[in-house]
Amino acid sequence: MAESIRMVDIHVMGKHYAVPEGLTILTALEYCGYRIIRGCGCRAGFCGACATIYNFKNDPVLRYDLACQKTVEQDMFLTQIPFFPAVKAQYDLQQIKPAGEQVLALYPDIVKCFGCNTCTKTCPQELEVMWYMSDALRGDIHEVAVKSFDCVMCGLCAARCPQGLVPYNVSLLCRRLYGRYLAPVSEHLDERIADIEAGKCDGEVGRLMKADERELRRLYAERDIEPAY
Repeated sequence: MAESIRMVDIHVMGKHYAVPEGLTILTALEYCGYRIIRGCGCRAGFCGACATIYNFKNDPVLRYDLACQKTVEQDMFLTQIPFFPAVKAQYDLQQIKPAGEQVLALYPDIVKCFGCNTCTKTCPQELEVMWYMSDALRGDIHEVAVKSFDCVMCGLCAARCPQGLVPYNVSLLCRRLYGRYLAPVSEHLDERIADIEAGKCDGEVGRLMKADERELRRLYAERDIEPAY
């Protein structure tokens, strides 16, 4: 006899539903009949589009996660914030300098950070957000880029900041500055670009364009993968 499916009780924007145990928040929403047109994103934990706030019955503490990663739990109360309105500085990356003064000029409000660490506690990627904001204040673009590398731009840090700061946009600026001006030049990349511009890859690209789905899947599965170090 097949084992019975255990159901858990959740509340979505105040309405009660019973859903199978083991579903992610995202799939549970779809099980409940919600048609998610915006806010479902990549479904793989990379894009940050499905930022979700939740708490539990008789427990007012707010918790934060990505709906495509977090599984539902008994008596979970849910609400999604697929977009949070936050200030984003306008700039031309080719016209600005990789300097701390530039970061402060574009995001002057970061001086208001008083180190409450709410941003860090909110981050579903478990990044040390407060620390890289401190690095941004000191003008250390490299450290901001390193510490915020796994940011998925979900906006939860900005949603909870009592000072209205936008850590994820500050980190994006620093990563762009680092990548454009400070990161070591990759000789391998330059060589590959030169090969492409010289037409050395045209034949291979042509074969891929003509291949059917089965062949593409085979080539993908058999591709060489560099070891992780």
